[in-house]
Amino acid sequence: MSSGTRKTHNHLQRRLTSPSSSEVDAYVYIKQNLKLLGWNIKNPAVDPKGQVYTQNECLSSSEIHRWLNQDRPENIVKLTETKLWIIEAKRNRKQIEQAVQEAEDYARKINQSQTLKTYIISGVAGNETDTYVIRSKFLVGSDFKPITLNGKEITGLVSTEMARAILTSNNPDLKDVPIDENLFIRKAQEINRILHLGAINKNLRARVMAALLLSFVEDTLPNLDAPPSVLVGEINLRAMRVLKKEGKEEFYRCIEISPPTSEENHGKFKEALVLTFQELQNLNIRSAMNSGTDVLGKFYEVFLKYGNGAKEIGIVLTPRHLTKFVADAMNITLQDVIYDCACGTGGFLVSAFDVVKATASPDDVATFKKMKIFGVEQEPEVVALAIVNMIFRGDGKNNLKEANCFNKWLQARTRDGEATAEYFDHKPNGFKPAVTKLMMNPPFALKKSAEKEYKFVTHALEQMQDGCPLFSVLPYSVLVKPGACLDWRREFLKKNTLLSVITLPEDIFYPIGVRTVGFFARKGIPHPKGQNVLWIRALNDGMAKSKGKRLPKSGVPDDFLTIRPVVKPYLIDPTMQVMNVKKFQKACPIDPSDESLLELVPENYLDEDLPTMEQLQTEVDRTIREAAAYLIRTGREDELNAPTP
Repeated sequence: MSSGTRKTHNHLQRRLTSPSSSEVDAYVYIKQNLKLLGWNIKNPAVDPKGQVYTQNECLSSSEIHRWLNQDRPENIVKLTETKLWIIEAKRNRKQIEQAVQEAEDYARKINQSQTLKTYIISGVAGNETDTYVIRSKFLVGSDFKPITLNGKEITGLVSTEMARAILTSNNPDLKDVPIDENLFIRKAQEINRILHLGAINKNLRARVMAALLLSFVEDTLPNLDAPPSVLVGEINLRAMRVLKKEGKEEFYRCIEISPPTSEENHGKFKEALVLTFQELQNLNIRSAMNSGTDVLGKFYEVFLKYGNGAKEIGIVLTPRHLTKFVADAMNITLQDVIYDCACGTGGFLVSAFDVVKATASPDDVATFKKMKIFGVEQEPEVVALAIVNMIFRGDGKNNLKEANCFNKWLQARTRDGEATAEYFDHKPNGFKPAVTKLMMNPPFALKKSAEKEYKFVTHALEQMQDGCPLFSVLPYSVLVKPGACLDWRREFLKKNTLLSVITLPEDIFYPIGVRTVGFFARKGIPHPKGQNVLWIRALNDGMAKSKGKRLPKSGVPDDFLTIRPVVKPYLIDPTMQVMNVKKFQKACPIDPSDESLLELVPENYLDEDLPTMEQLQTEVDRTIREAAAYLIRTGREDELNAPTP
């Protein structure tokens, strides 16, 4: 058992066996979460960089001591040298208002000072057994007002980014504070551990997560003190209410959760649910659901990527920075019908929606999300997460389907004067394709699987109108291997135009190690001989591996920022001039002399630097050594001394 798993296991065991509660639990909880949120939890009186006084340390500040006398809140956080945040804790969740009021009382005492002022107060009520509830407020004029994020009151402690934004704007109502991806990854891992210890199979965790997230739609949480079967019933009922309201009742079977068959495991199962609720509240997940960016999608990405069963069934969620890049490059408009026939949690669809929403009117956005976005996903638990994501982004009327995409056809139709589409389970007579922009990341083929990646592309093309652009992530091997892959490449170019191929970063889908490319093309127009293709090696995306995780890292270049202003106009006009950058980008035709192999990858076309004399000498020496070794191995060493003709 790993140290992290052992820690969570012990935590669950303490919760199940401890008969008493104590404010000591809250001390530990507050300090741990402050550290996760970016605060330096060292004592400012001892460490100049420290930011957090504990109850027994705050009076070491003479100015705080002067106004509080012997009163001691649980924590005082230094926002700046003169601005403070007071946190008061109580042992029972029902005492939350008392905790907030006492924090405010402490703040008003300190605010008599001429040099210090308390701007933020928080109450924390609960214990390790019953979990915690948090309320935070910000000083506006002479009153403390609730802190909100994206229109929802925050449920976790204030992060350094949130505090900075509040103080800068002097406003407790925040919008779209940047995601701390490190925090999301840690929380996703922690939730996976909690669900594991609750005996929840990894292949069912997406289902459980979808149900719990839908429970956050209503302003109050389920009764976490209820018996396990009652709590599960309430979670399911809340999920059903939301799905019914959004016209998505058919997905309830993908989301409904059940307690273990053995009653002996009911307590463990309930504890896992309660702890997961706590972690989601710490992330301010209700606020994230209302974000203008795909915060929830990023959470899904890391939740499923680290510690879940996605790898075993071939699911590889597309990183959100890649879906955003592609959606922008595809120049999506209000008139487009968007399709992803392997949509996963909806990353490409959400990114397309965001492109339109950034400039369109509310009425146009409403029409677009109702009539223009279509997606199919075969794994029911994963499509449930996509539905949840769309619901929380204000799109409960989306056209997502749980199905095998090879059994679905999108027929063009008009409704209320708008071009849209309709699903059919077979190809209708006189079929008219509906899709004008396609973005997809087919499941990476498992061994012995008949559903090869290029077959998804072929079927998706049949849903598209001629002359329209498509993007697909593909394994590198599909564009270089002989046999069936070569046959597919030849057939593809007979019917469609290749626009650009981008070699993606080697670890972009880490921890799944598949080398991939981004494949841009135009449907229904045979590839013109001599037409340029844009070849790019984008091997860096600002991310780096660290301790088994792939995270944003300062100092790491991001090639997508460099190629964005090139790719987007090139997809519109492939005749445009492109700067030739050795080993990085080049626009040139497909090599006709490569017809027997037809390796459609940038490495086959990009220019290399001319070798130096030193490199040439090294290569000559290596060749001579290899030739000599070969002659010796084959018993022909006498040829080494043969005269040169």
